[in-house]
Amino acid sequence: MTQEVVGQVPPESTQQAVGYPALFLLVVLGSLVPVVPTGALVSTAAVVAFHQLDPFALLVVFALASSAAFLGDMGLYWLGVRGVRSRNGSRWLEALRKRAAPDRLEQAQRKLHEHGSQVLVLSRLVPAGRIPVMLACLFSRMPMRRFARGDVPACLAWAAAYQLIGILGGSLFPEPWQGVVAAVALALLISGAPTVWRRLRRT
Repeated sequence: MTQEVVGQVPPESTQQAVGYPALFLLVVLGSLVPVVPTGALVSTAAVVAFHQLDPFALLVVFALASSAAFLGDMGLYWLGVRGVRSRNGSRWLEALRKRAAPDRLEQAQRKLHEHGSQVLVLSRLVPAGRIPVMLACLFSRMPMRRFARGDVPACLAWAAAYQLIGILGGSLFPEPWQGVVAAVALALLISGAPTVWRRLRRT
């Protein structure tokens, strides 16, 4: 009886049991250490969810991605706040400084002054825009509570945008792996284009 029940469990159940926690942890890690392509991870998960029979799979991916991004952002901002308050600074704050070009940081500070915490939404949608805006918030001594209020819609919009990329890739191709390749390529292209453009301008 037990063997029959186990044999009837669809492969999707195993994929969800492994994939959902992995997605959450990787997005949190990618938000804390801004080198992991979290957008591509969300798009890939959306492609897989799109091809599943579970009607709530896409909703679960959206909820996990947005909440993980928010948790990672808050963790990184908390570390940044500690660095700003410390007399000797911190490794996290210095690492953030190195990842933000001076012109981008200056632009982010100006936008923050003009639009307040609303600029956080745009920073999550614009590739390579999150770190300069977060630094601008840190240097302006924005309280964590205010940062959190602005970061919630930012993470929701970010998760929705990259999930739509995955849904698009999943709908264009009959096989899940084809949609994954297309979604990852598009997500990496979008996230990496600004960096490539800045390097080309310097040469």
